[in-house]
Amino acid sequence: MHERILPKPMTNSSLPPVRTGQSWSALAAQFAPALLLLALLAAWQIVVWLQVYPPFIIPPPLAVWQKGVEVIADGTLWGHIQATMGAVVAGLAVGLAAAVGLGYLIAKNRVLDHALSPLIAAFQSAPVVAYAPLLVIWFGSGLTSKIVTSALIVFFPMLMNTVVGINSVPTALRDLMRSMQATRWQTFSKLEVPAAMPVLLGGLKISASLAVIGAVVGEFVNANAGLGYLINLARSQYDTPLVIVAVLALTLMARLLYSGVRLLENHTLAWQKRDRPQWK
Repeated sequence: MHERILPKPMTNSSLPPVRTGQSWSALAAQFAPALLLLALLAAWQIVVWLQVYPPFIIPPPLAVWQKGVEVIADGTLWGHIQATMGAVVAGLAVGLAAAVGLGYLIAKNRVLDHALSPLIAAFQSAPVVAYAPLLVIWFGSGLTSKIVTSALIVFFPMLMNTVVGINSVPTALRDLMRSMQATRWQTFSKLEVPAAMPVLLGGLKISASLAVIGAVVGEFVNANAGLGYLINLARSQYDTPLVIVAVLALTLMARLLYSGVRLLENHTLAWQKRDRPQWK
């Protein structure tokens, strides 16, 4: 009589070994930005030590730090940041509202699509720097021209993303909404907006960064306040540390706007993560 072979109970020694490769890769990914920043600062300092360029062209990192502390302490930098941020936020709001509204109409109306697509492509091909002086002439040298410049540079990418997002809604789902006798508002709010939201938020990420560029372009042309004006002023005085401080402030501003959109995306599209299969 043969004995029945039973599976042996798993002990600690029979458990598969814990993989440390994933933990090391996650740790490296977490510290990679800081390590890259340190490497760039080290390379910058080495270039200064080698005296490849005069200090007024490439100043040492410590000089930039001291200049940053100085303009923050006396309130100069904060005042220009407020001026630029006001134009950025207003331009982003105006550009998004116009782009989403017109993009939805274009996506729903084929005649409007054929009529406006060539004009939109023509205006998009022209860089905003080319017609920024015209905006200053038409809207003045105040805040309005900066808002319009920022809105225009935001408008085109958000318009394209809106059209793509609305057109990407599956036809089967539209037919399902019709079979359930859904109203236009119900179709818009319950189907089109959720289905197009990933594409719309992708366009918003791009637009948040472009809004900063648009505002600064307007300040480059003609302004008496803002980070673009500060860069022009520092450049005329060969104050390279102040130029770098202003550029870093612009970079931080764009990064904060991008991070805000990421938080909105994580909150709005949380249902996508819940519906994804969890592989073990």
